Amino acid sequence: MGTSRRCGVLLPVTALPSPGGIGCLSEEARRFVDFLQDAGQTYWQILPLGQTGYGDSPYQSFSTFAGNPYLIDPEALRQKGYLDSEDLETFAGGEDPGTIDYGRLYEERWVLLRKAYYNSPFCENPLPEWAGGDFQRERERFEEYIRRTSWLEDYCLFSAVKEQYGGKSWLEWDEDIRLRRPEAMARRREELSEQCRFYAFVQFLFDEQWHALRAYANGKGIRIIGDIPIYVALDSADTWSHPELFELDDRGFPTVVAGCPPDAFSDDGQLWGNPIYRWPRHRETGYAWWIERLDCCFKLYDMVRIDHFRGFDEYYAIPGTADSARTGEWRPGPGADLFRVLEERLGDQAIIAEDLGYLTPSVHALLRETGYPGMKVLQFAFDTAEDNDYLPHNYPENCVVYTGTHDNDTTRGWFDSQAEWVKQNVRDYCGSRGDEWIVDDMIRLALRSRASVAVIPMQDYLELGSEGRINTPSTLGGNWCWRLDSAACTGELAGRMRDLARIYRRLPE
Repeated sequence: MGTSRRCGVLLPVTALPSPGGIGCLSEEARRFVDFLQDAGQTYWQILPLGQTGYGDSPYQSFSTFAGNPYLIDPEALRQKGYLDSEDLETFAGGEDPGTIDYGRLYEERWVLLRKAYYNSPFCENPLPEWAGGDFQRERERFEEYIRRTSWLEDYCLFSAVKEQYGGKSWLEWDEDIRLRRPEAMARRREELSEQCRFYAFVQFLFDEQWHALRAYANGKGIRIIGDIPIYVALDSADTWSHPELFELDDRGFPTVVAGCPPDAFSDDGQLWGNPIYRWPRHRETGYAWWIERLDCCFKLYDMVRIDHFRGFDEYYAIPGTADSARTGEWRPGPGADLFRVLEERLGDQAIIAEDLGYLTPSVHALLRETGYPGMKVLQFAFDTAEDNDYLPHNYPENCVVYTGTHDNDTTRGWFDSQAEWVKQNVRDYCGSRGDEWIVDDMIRLALRSRASVAVIPMQDYLELGSEGRINTPSTLGGNWCWRLDSAACTGELAGRMRDLARIYRRLPE
């Protein structure tokens, strides 16, 4: 990460105060970039941008490559003539601007996007008003996007067939298409050609809007930190289109799935259910799928955080029929071999390794060999009287420090819920001026640490309590819903953040 000291903010795109019920790639996103620039920040860290399904988690996506259609800005489609003002009023996306109603989005946003498609020059039989020079030029841009996007055909067919089956998992489809038999694939491509083209149109819009936003951010000196899960979802285009790369049986069902073993927090462990990679097969292909995946990421982001990095050293494999994580076992992952090949093929790229939790000596060795910065979370530092790696005096320069992450409570919510002895640990270490100052104290602790990069969740700068929490792990419902108040990013707050960045020598040059 170099020797320069920098800072940034963690905020999901979905949390922006855009109209339409969810944050999107809109004018509000550009205003937030302007705010970050005024606040002396260098980084904007986001959550995965993939299309979400059941549970609304961005870490369980229908594709590791495709963008989330909900993030497409409807106002931009109105400006292109694909929608009108009445459409935007009809499909408002929710009553409460402070939360995301995913159920309503599912019912409304796809209707809106389909209308935009049939009003665009990209559908199979466009409206007569698109005739003319611009029509051909626009169609050529779309066709070029389709040609150069290698994963798109499988994703679009997966999405179209899934729609045909009423949203059911691909494991519930008829056997001929579930197992991708050639005749069935050819027949579905033909009969679902218009639907496939619609899904390609949606991804074309996402790609266009995302790259415009990233270019705007980079032009303002803001770099985007993206986030990818180590695993893909079982019900995903990735698993369906590349079954040979996962530990599946001849019917397509997983023989083992991912999770975590029992620990002090859970007697049964965590059963995530993601399919496990067939690592020998990946090695035989020269890690081609991983190279494609990371290459796509580096075209989207300036830096990439890889979730659950320890899984590349060893991963926990649970029998596919198990109802808890008790019966799993640790197995060796690809180790440094994968990252050597990635560097050979893609060059030296900026990666952050999510190395939280219990780490073995071999995980530490893998981090040293790759040279990737790990993560430090201040909320993990104070629940023991012992010295630990999360206390700032133990940080190396090559790391990224957070007060908390998307899986943590806000710092105010966390502190208020702690036992008195933990609170006293925090007070003593921070030299606290009083509990009303504790959030500011923790932010300052992160910013003055030796870590090259400090990333603070936006909720902490706003000193929000637990009402600002994004996700509570191992719970279903009520997560990923929080949104930023449209009046929150004031000039006064930007000035305070810039002062902190200046004091702790983290202002961009």
